[in-house]
Amino acid sequence: MSRTVIAAVDGSAASLAAAEWAAREARMRRLPLHILHVWQDWSPAFAHAPFAGVDNTPDEGATVTQQWARRVPRAAADRLRQGHPGLEITVEQVNGRPAQVLLSAAEKAEVLVVGSRGLGGLAGFLAGSVSLPLIAHAERPVVVVRAGERAEDELRARSGGRGDREGQYRDVVLGLDLSRPCDELLAYAFEAAAARAATLRVVHGWRVPVVDGYDPAAADPGHGVALGLREAGTLTDVLRSWRGEFPQVEVEEQCLVGRPAGHLVEASQDASLLIVGRRIRRAAMGAHIGPVTHAVLHHARTPVAVVPHP
Repeated sequence: MSRTVIAAVDGSAASLAAAEWAAREARMRRLPLHILHVWQDWSPAFAHAPFAGVDNTPDEGATVTQQWARRVPRAAADRLRQGHPGLEITVEQVNGRPAQVLLSAAEKAEVLVVGSRGLGGLAGFLAGSVSLPLIAHAERPVVVVRAGERAEDELRARSGGRGDREGQYRDVVLGLDLSRPCDELLAYAFEAAAARAATLRVVHGWRVPVVDGYDPAAADPGHGVALGLREAGTLTDVLRSWRGEFPQVEVEEQCLVGRPAGHLVEASQDASLLIVGRRIRRAAMGAHIGPVTHAVLHHARTPVAVVPHP
């Protein structure tokens, strides 16, 4: 059975932007869209309420807060149906702990899409009690969309130096660690670029190794050049089979010296989507997303897809 694109909504501007992004993604992937709203209610009378339509008729016996909460996913679905006619959209509202409900939903998702604010009412996405465990523990891709994200932001406004045409998708950017070039991450990136008919820009950041305080590149600049050529060659080797599998995708390789997070944040300025990996860690306590993923989620200017991998 095909997985669905799931959008988590909570009524915030960021979650509505995420739902719009999810609708576009579902349409590109030819998958249904599932709108999910999680509401934590301490009343035992309100346990689980699935919805198939957008009827806003007041619910008899429900409090004002319950009635408002029940309208959140319905209103989002109604808006998306108007903007995306023909897209299959289902709606569900679940009462429970948001992090637990969304993690469970992610298991059935092709991708889970969330807003960068909301989901708990805290100011920062990563600071919330919901968002950090979700990204750290989900074993399916999670896409983070910031408030104000629009469809036109993902497109090129005018012709550029490479013969770009107005209306084309901006590059899909992939941050790749050559020490862990996993298939899950590469497959997601190539599929995302193919769906958008966009260039896939693969960015690998690396550093000249320093051994016991000795920098060989400083003593011999040619050594640094040789290391750079070796890194670039390894990147080409890793991508070779994927280029053959996706011949329609134009690939641009960038092997850059320096901190990967800084290069990726800079690359996000002119990208339609930034993709990073997260190594799956089944630790008993704590949540780990890695410093690069943490940095790009805070500073990237485009939607960020976090793809878990072994």
